[in-house]
Amino acid sequence: MSPIPSVPIAAIATAPGRGGVGIVRVSGASLAELVRRLFQRELTPRHAHLLPFKTEDGETLDEGLALFFPAPHSYTGEDVLELQGHGGPAVLRRVLQLCLDGGRDMGLRIAEPGEFTQRAFLNGRIDLAQAEAVADLIEATSVAAARGAMASLSGVFSEKVNALADRIVHLRMLVEATLDFPEEEIDFLEKYQARPLLDALSADLRAIIAQTRQGVILREGLHVVLAGRPNVGKSSLLNALAGDEVAIVTPIAGTTRDKVVQEIHLDGVPLHIVDTAGLRETDDPVESIGIQRTWQEIERADVILHLLDATAVDEEALDAGISARLPADTPVLKVVNKIDLLAATPAADAVLPISARTGAGLDTLRKALLDIAGWNPGAESPWLARERHLRALNQAEEHLTIAAGHAAMDDRVLDLFAEELRLAHESLSSITGEFTSDDLLGEIFSRFCIGK
Repeated sequence: MSPIPSVPIAAIATAPGRGGVGIVRVSGASLAELVRRLFQRELTPRHAHLLPFKTEDGETLDEGLALFFPAPHSYTGEDVLELQGHGGPAVLRRVLQLCLDGGRDMGLRIAEPGEFTQRAFLNGRIDLAQAEAVADLIEATSVAAARGAMASLSGVFSEKVNALADRIVHLRMLVEATLDFPEEEIDFLEKYQARPLLDALSADLRAIIAQTRQGVILREGLHVVLAGRPNVGKSSLLNALAGDEVAIVTPIAGTTRDKVVQEIHLDGVPLHIVDTAGLRETDDPVESIGIQRTWQEIERADVILHLLDATAVDEEALDAGISARLPADTPVLKVVNKIDLLAATPAADAVLPISARTGAGLDTLRKALLDIAGWNPGAESPWLARERHLRALNQAEEHLTIAAGHAAMDDRVLDLFAEELRLAHESLSSITGEFTSDDLLGEIFSRFCIGK
């Protein structure tokens, strides 16, 4: 892992645009001298001081609050200076430049994306899962996601992972001690109840995996693609699910030429609904491009809603041709639209009858989408999670399963048993960042906003 940087950094910490309040944040190993240069006085730690922000020649740029947080009791674990002024972009840029000019000889520079949070991680203020939760909290688009991100940030997820890791370490310690003193002639697996301990570990890990899977769904959501012939009601369904007129609807076939994407939430789960061009043979070059893009979206879908027109019984061959081209490994829901135009509702055998116009059947469709996602509202994850967390947990489970296979034999394979425990521990530790490559850190923090 890279050494903890000492060069001070600065950035505007509030979102771009105009606002009532704007914040400029500075972090570094020692900022007491910078504080004296900016204000000709010392600041009482963790107290708000109402002060003018002046240049060296005495020009007042703004007036606001200055707060100084000495290390290690700060967000980054370093000295942190926050200047809270008015939120105009021009004012904030000038205040930021004021700080950069004052700390020029210290090497003060503009922060990279996520660098403040990265320093908090490197300085041991938060672990990697908590650092990721900072970005997730900022990006949360639902109350459930915000609540889950806050739970991760407060350490709920990390505590679960660390508790499991500690139990694996305890078991490893017993195994290693036995390997170091083979002359003792003891049956390790029986004496230390290794098999029951391992079974309990595996059961608890599976419970955490189930909760984490819910957290991943809550964060990532589903990429849902609406596909079908022209005029089957794809745009109408998008509007009905979104509760707004986000797509143009006309009786003219081929109205939708390019994809329309809308995010909606079902029970807090984000669904990225993609309306696409109708699938048919056409000589129109523009429509052909739209159809090509439709198939591209279908290839990357998590779920495909294949819409059919309940009133168009003569188009079954065309619908069958579309079905044959859909990816075999992607869940497909066949949705029969326009049932409001029929005298009787078709049998819901392997299909979902709906009316995008009246809303009939939409609740059943919403539930079907959540079922495909694996979402269980009764088992909602208390934390938000990422796909990498789930991969690490699954890897740990695989190693414990292999270890259990060795434990089913005898003490002659204790070295293999110990190795699988070590690998399981390493997988869990990668979640919190105890064992993490610099490449992964760079990938994670580069996605943060500047100033955080």
